[in-house]
Amino acid sequence: MSSEQSSRERALARAFVTLADTLVADYDVIDLLHQLTLNCVELLPADAAALLLSDQRGSLQVVSSSDEQAQLVELFQLQTDEGPCLDCFRGSRQVTAPDLRDVTDWPRFSAHTVETGYRSVYALPLRLRSETIGALNLFGIQPGALSADNLRIAQALADVATIGILQERAIRHHEVLAEQLQSALNSRVIIEQAKGVLAERGRLDLARTFDLLRDHARSTNQRLSDVARSVVDGTTTADALLRPVPRGNPA
Repeated sequence: MSSEQSSRERALARAFVTLADTLVADYDVIDLLHQLTLNCVELLPADAAALLLSDQRGSLQVVSSSDEQAQLVELFQLQTDEGPCLDCFRGSRQVTAPDLRDVTDWPRFSAHTVETGYRSVYALPLRLRSETIGALNLFGIQPGALSADNLRIAQALADVATIGILQERAIRHHEVLAEQLQSALNSRVIIEQAKGVLAERGRLDLARTFDLLRDHARSTNQRLSDVARSVVDGTTTADALLRPVPRGNPA
């Protein structure tokens, strides 16, 4: 085994252990899903990743992305109601597009995504048994097919996240699942508002604001949504988030 292969195997093991460690009674759904997108970019030949979840009405909403550009592409996909993630969710199957310039199924999505800078896209369902709750999108700047091994790794990461979202009680009680998913979507709205507040008041780049929120939440043992809400209502300032806080100690 080469040193590169050995290093990748260790990185894979760390990623799955990290995801498994979050599956506790009071885990943070948004943090889990954001970690998933980062793991995909780190472990796979993908330049960006984004994840969509179904709300109570069965409509997809963007809840996590590895960067702002991928999030904007996903929002365009939802607005135009065409694209691989939608087909993946509706059909509960993997959808692959090694080169978007050769795809005719989603003309508006393909043209927009290529113009944005991505040439390939792969969509994988978040499903457990017969239930599909969302989809994971992987974007590549260069055209090219993902290997079968890489697709299996991506699907395994998506499956771990799905198990974390559903859990035993959510499988038994559908209303709990709907409430949990809606809570995650509501939290994302608050987080997007907080990112905008930080970008404006702190004169920060929008891509940096999520990292500040996340780091502060972890350092102060708070939920991302609670930190975001405090930023929106003015309880927490941009200066407070820019000051390092020892992990585990309250601000």
